[in-house]
Amino acid sequence: MSPRRRAMFAVLAAIAVLVTAGLAGRALLRRGPRPIPAQDRPGAVLLVPGYGGDAQPLQRLAATIRATGRTVSVVELPDGGTGDLAAQADALDAAAGEALRGAPSVDVIGYSAGGVVARLWVQDHDGVRKARRIVTLGSPHRGARLAAAGAATLPGACPAACRQLAPGSAVLGQLRTPVPRPPQWLSIWSEQDQTVVPPDSSRLDGAVDADIQALCPGRQVGHGELPTDDYVTGLVLDAIGPAPIGPPAPC
Repeated sequence: MSPRRRAMFAVLAAIAVLVTAGLAGRALLRRGPRPIPAQDRPGAVLLVPGYGGDAQPLQRLAATIRATGRTVSVVELPDGGTGDLAAQADALDAAAGEALRGAPSVDVIGYSAGGVVARLWVQDHDGVRKARRIVTLGSPHRGARLAAAGAATLPGACPAACRQLAPGSAVLGQLRTPVPRPPQWLSIWSEQDQTVVPPDSSRLDGAVDADIQALCPGRQVGHGELPTDDYVTGLVLDAIGPAPIGPPAPC
């Protein structure tokens, strides 16, 4: 092939690349940003484990939600669920991206530290346009004294997530308060929680508040029972249903 013909083909190839890029750019512009999820169209459900990343406490809740016909996944957290909470939010975003391939939105249920991870995800990964509902179960939104004690007395045994869950940590301090709406939020917590102390650290500004003992006086629910208690499960099912999150029903 002569140098002139080679040059002509090179020019044509360059033009083809530019045209293809232009068409792709116009398609992206037409598509625009992801729309805010429709509240009356429930999508997939993601459950985020607490500190330590153990999925077992959430399996009963996952099965109950799955029995209603919803697609449910328990997020696998990196570093055994004890590492940087931002990295855990990255894992939640990856799970959300996978779920959104076949669903219009995701509902996220964060147990204990998983609720803080859900807040980081909404804030850092445009969760406003991915999540329809967020439910937190006994989450230390203002920190837990247990984490502070661990960071102070046994710093070598207090990994990144432990330090970040201490009251006044930089991570907790950067979280938006009140939480952005949408999505809709519900915070469920127990006055009998002996892990998240003080228990009202689970109150979340901007979320519908569900203090179990205020709604169901005398009900015995500790931190470990939050994902399995029948009354709590009913509150969760109502919160991720098609109707908007409203004041929780007493037991």
